[in-house]
Amino acid sequence: MTAIVIQVAMPEEAEPFLAAAREASDPVTIGRAVHRGIVLGDATVVLVESGVGMVNAAAAATGALHRYGPDDVVLVSAGSAGGLAADVRVGDVVVGTEVVNVAADARAFGYVLGQVPGMPATYAPDQALAQALAASRVDGIRVREGAMGAGEEFVTEQLAHRLRDDFPQLVSVDMETAAVAQTAHNYGARFAACRAVSDLCAPDSTEFDTHIDDAAGRSARVVIDALARLTS
Repeated sequence: MTAIVIQVAMPEEAEPFLAAAREASDPVTIGRAVHRGIVLGDATVVLVESGVGMVNAAAAATGALHRYGPDDVVLVSAGSAGGLAADVRVGDVVVGTEVVNVAADARAFGYVLGQVPGMPATYAPDQALAQALAASRVDGIRVREGAMGAGEEFVTEQLAHRLRDDFPQLVSVDMETAAVAQTAHNYGARFAACRAVSDLCAPDSTEFDTHIDDAAGRSARVVIDALARLTS
């Protein structure tokens, strides 16, 4: 039986899933990550809170894959993201069509920008789950598909300008999804990503601080809606 692991970085991103859960197990800590079994409608899933950043995300995903078995796990990167595309708005939910590591630069060795040596240039999600997420119709939420990036820096205005030049295909950027995607690739596991835009890469964190709770709730509502249709 496939285990769906919803991975978020922060307590604010875990809270809307816990609030919507009919049941939740006691938390189990594996390394830095906190695991909880939760029941969302008719779906039983694992909610993993990883901590912020690529290393924490990769460690949490690895722990989940070892605990639940890579052949039977789908990793879902959920939570918040910064909006990069010109037409993206705060509150939009982005479902990843591909994921790139924006911090990787091994062009000196013949790799493309964003490609970790020995890894694909981009990571493709599980099509069935990505399509279910993209098909979600939740009142008041605009869901769009697009390329997602992730790296170790919180993206503010100056970095956003460079990323738009270097990766013009990106709709959003966060600090975990590429690590989740690469870990899934390394283990032959499936993944998908569903992140809500909390900010438009402003000069400081003020916009993020204002909208993080709303963005986390929007991402969770779309994931929960997709799960309901997949398990009905």
